[in-house]
Amino acid sequence: MTTLTDRLLDPILAADPAGPRITWYDDATGARIELSALTLANWAAKTANMIRDQFGVLPGGRVAVLLPAHWQSAAVLLGVWWAGAEVVLDADPDVDLALVTPDRLDEVADVAEVAALSLDAFGAPVRDLPPGITDYATDVRMHGDRFRSSGAGDVVLDGRSLTDVLDAARAAAENAGIDGGDRVLSSRDWSDADAVVEGLLAVFAAGASLVQVSNPDPAATERRVTSEKVTVRLDG
Repeated sequence: MTTLTDRLLDPILAADPAGPRITWYDDATGARIELSALTLANWAAKTANMIRDQFGVLPGGRVAVLLPAHWQSAAVLLGVWWAGAEVVLDADPDVDLALVTPDRLDEVADVAEVAALSLDAFGAPVRDLPPGITDYATDVRMHGDRFRSSGAGDVVLDGRSLTDVLDAARAAAENAGIDGGDRVLSSRDWSDADAVVEGLLAVFAAGASLVQVSNPDPAATERRVTSEKVTVRLDG
C-alpha cells in the first residue's frame, strides 16, 4: 500500500528532481531557504526513519504535528505520512509522538514521546530542552536519507483517508488554478486540515512548487513575485 507521501513525491521526483520544490522566506529575519524535490525527499526520509526506528511508530500510528508553515514542517508532515502514520494537528494526549516548537511543549506534557524543532533557518538545535525531550535537528541527521514505506493506516490527516485528502488537494489546486509548472506564493498558515490541504498539499498534488513566506512584509511582495517568477498567489 502506498502512502500519501509516495503519491505526492513520486510524480514530482520522476518529472523534476532537481528543480525548486519549496522556497521559504522569513521576512522578519531575512532568511531564505530553497529545497529541490530531491532534498525535500531526503529530509522527509530522515524524518520517517526517525519516527519509525527511534520512536517505534508503526503504520497506523498517530503523530501530533504542532508546527507553523515552514520548510521543516513540510518535511515533517511528509515524513509522518511516509512512515504510515496519521498527522494530528492538535494537542491530543493519545498520540504516539508529538513534534512541536518549544513554546508549545506544555501542550504535549502528557505525550510519551516528544521532539522539539527550533525551526532555525540553518537547523540549529533547541537550547536548554527539558529532560526527556528530543531535539529534532540533532537526532534527525543521524538517520538515513532513503526510506521505503511499509504500509499505512486507514487515515492520514485528522481522521481523513488518503483518498479523501488527495481528492481534496487536487480539487483545491484546480480551484486555485494551480498547474504543474506554477510557482505558488503563499503566506497561509497550516493550522488545520483544510489549511494544510489548500496551502501545501494542493501545490504538490499539482506538481507545482511553493514559495512560502513567514512574517510577510507587504513591501517585499511585488519584488518577490518577480524574483521568484511567481505565477499563482494564494491570499493569506
